[in-house]
Amino acid sequence: MTTYPKQALLLALAAATVAAGLTATAAPAVARPAATAVPRLDWKPCATPGGPAAQECAVLPVPLDYDDPDGRQIHVAVSRVLSDRPAARRGTLAVIPGGPGGSGVQRLAQKGAALQRELAGAYDLVAFDPRGVGASTTARCGLAPEDRYLTSLRSWPGPDGEITDNTARSRRTAEACARNGGPELRSFTTANQVRDLDRLREALGERRLSAWGTSYGAYVAAQYAQKFPRRTDRWVLDSTGDPDPQRVARGWLANMSRGADERFPDFAAWAAHPDRDRDGLRLAARPEEVEPLVVALAARLDREPRPSTTPGVPLTGNGLRQAVQNALYGDTAFPGLARLVTTAQDPAGTPALPPELAQPLRDEDAAVMIGVICNDAAWPHASADAYRSAVRKDRARYPLTAGMPVNVLPCSFWKTAPEDAPTRITDRGPSNILMVQSRRDPATPLFGALEMREALGGRARMVTVEQGGHGLYLGNGNACGDRAVTDFLTTGRRPTEDTHCAN
Repeated sequence: MTTYPKQALLLALAAATVAAGLTATAAPAVARPAATAVPRLDWKPCATPGGPAAQECAVLPVPLDYDDPDGRQIHVAVSRVLSDRPAARRGTLAVIPGGPGGSGVQRLAQKGAALQRELAGAYDLVAFDPRGVGASTTARCGLAPEDRYLTSLRSWPGPDGEITDNTARSRRTAEACARNGGPELRSFTTANQVRDLDRLREALGERRLSAWGTSYGAYVAAQYAQKFPRRTDRWVLDSTGDPDPQRVARGWLANMSRGADERFPDFAAWAAHPDRDRDGLRLAARPEEVEPLVVALAARLDREPRPSTTPGVPLTGNGLRQAVQNALYGDTAFPGLARLVTTAQDPAGTPALPPELAQPLRDEDAAVMIGVICNDAAWPHASADAYRSAVRKDRARYPLTAGMPVNVLPCSFWKTAPEDAPTRITDRGPSNILMVQSRRDPATPLFGALEMREALGGRARMVTVEQGGHGLYLGNGNACGDRAVTDFLTTGRRPTEDTHCAN
């Protein structure tokens, strides 16, 4: 799903949604052709600083409801970067962002130049902002700002594991979304993102697409490959969650407890290394001392939050815990986390909050993050005592996540039933999928990815990378893993069997 926090997900990373919200612009008005006609895309330059100079954007009309294809049309913002070597071009590669809530247009701006270099003109690159994101059609739940902080949208228990506030917030969030979200919010589903991707394929005039999906985007890609197997060319699933159709996002979230536990030793080894002394970031003499230090500091901040450099937004215990989760996505975030811990320990220090924790998300961004996971599958309406028990057990076993991954969410009070049952991933379809996966992924841990690998059977090969983190290709990965993906996309060659890359 990549560097933190670009793969935003209520379950995995939400900061991409923050960034998308801060940079999105309104989409231009367009005539809405009948859904049965092939949509026409009117491309216009939309390059951003640091992105590909040739990036273009357009608006794709899509049905609000695919059961009524000629009814009301909404729009998704789409983007492309044409191959700079037409003679080498072999097709179109869809870049599918993480989330729910990640911007494909922004992702293409961030990764387009690297993809051009790596793929040597083999593809036109395309992406889109899923419904609810960026310049696509959005919805609002009408949530109060205090309910839109990441530490609120993630259901972090109170001190000592109390969930009364979580339950009340989840209930009022579900009620607000039902009251204000309208049919647009109800249409924010993985199934519709898959349909919208196929509509983009049609608008591009392509018989088949290749794809690189990361994190939640890998799940979208897997769903597309299951629904439209003969419309897929070369398919890359990067950092994949368990596809269990009975749990979907609920399972991804629950798996984060163990994922963080498996990943944190990488940070602990870094933070205890003598090299950190020169920057004043060494947290302990030995790696095994780092986790108890961080857990104890979070507990102290539960009792006594520290004023931060953001007026009115203190550093709380849950703020520190969320900062830890975000930093585990990529090694490049380790210095920032160590600095936050060091400053929070200093009685004279004033901690600087990471940007994704310093302000509430936009209401539109919170709505899509919540909407997709609650619309995709039915969540159990468990009792408060059942959630309280689950939180107590999980926080005892996994102190770093403190029970958050199994806590109550708005989905338990959601007012509408899923319109599309999640598609079960199977081994039926062409053998054209390459999975790339970290052994120590905090958001989509390896044991969950292995469930996807088993479900795909002979359709896939898997490359497991020793590098810890989330989102590997052209991000947290290594030369071996990157080479495996590039070779597959440019030549079609995959390993003859599942393999691994050393760090």
